[in-house]
Amino acid sequence: MDLNFLLLLLGYSLAILAASLLGGYLPAIVKMTHTRIQMVMSFVAGFILSVALYHLLPHGLVMIPGPGAVEKAVGLMMFGIILMVLLLRIFHFHQHEFGDEAGDFLHEHAHEHAHDHASSESRLIGIGMGLGLHTVTEGIALGTSIRVGEIHGDEVGLAGLGVFLAILLHKPLDAFSIIGLLQAAGHSLRTRIAVNIGFAMLCPVVALLTFWGIGLLGHWEEEVVGYVLVLAAGAFLCISLSDLLPEIHFHSHDRVKLTVCFLMGIALAYGLYFIESEAVHGLDTHEMH
Repeated sequence: MDLNFLLLLLGYSLAILAASLLGGYLPAIVKMTHTRIQMVMSFVAGFILSVALYHLLPHGLVMIPGPGAVEKAVGLMMFGIILMVLLLRIFHFHQHEFGDEAGDFLHEHAHEHAHDHASSESRLIGIGMGLGLHTVTEGIALGTSIRVGEIHGDEVGLAGLGVFLAILLHKPLDAFSIIGLLQAAGHSLRTRIAVNIGFAMLCPVVALLTFWGIGLLGHWEEEVVGYVLVLAAGAFLCISLSDLLPEIHFHSHDRVKLTVCFLMGIALAYGLYFIESEAVHGLDTHEMH
């Protein structure tokens, strides 16, 4: 295990931890407007979409051996999409259904469930479990992407960068949702802080365990990494296309702003892919000489 890549993953993990904690505190300190939330979601949707197609899928295809590599990759990617669709349908997480102001939605939500505490608690548990399983998927993708950089001998600073940024940009929205709903349901500050910390730590812990665990696979390591990457690509595709983007399309206003944000997200992810490809190509050329 290369210590430099481990330190990089630790740095990524601390940044994701901080971003998630910040997202959990937003309901208490910031009144996010409906338009701002939709713009952020549009940007993140475009970025995650490009990370799936430009980062996860290509790396996975390269690492899956045999003549049937493409068929295996497509099958696993489809499985990742189906798995995430089932999670979304069962647990109904990622619900950023805000009105004109986030605070207005939370008050309305609390009033709606004031006489049905059991229903409210069940919904919170479902959303929490869904976000937790989704976070585990992100952690696995991050740990695996760092391992790819180590296997291929990539520059340390570029290893897993696209996946890291996708999680970093997306994590505050998740934390904002679950902590905002806890606040609306009347849970104590102590409970909200405990949930926020636990949720923020989940992705980094899973990423570190994945990075360490893959190293124990021996000669199976590279093949398993390829399978995990294409599975994660399917999950990321589903998050972008069936979760974030449909919520945006329901709003006929601000179409130009939302479209520009979406395209900016795609452009940023492709830019990172281009930089990464140039760096790897330059490294390969240097080794040939």
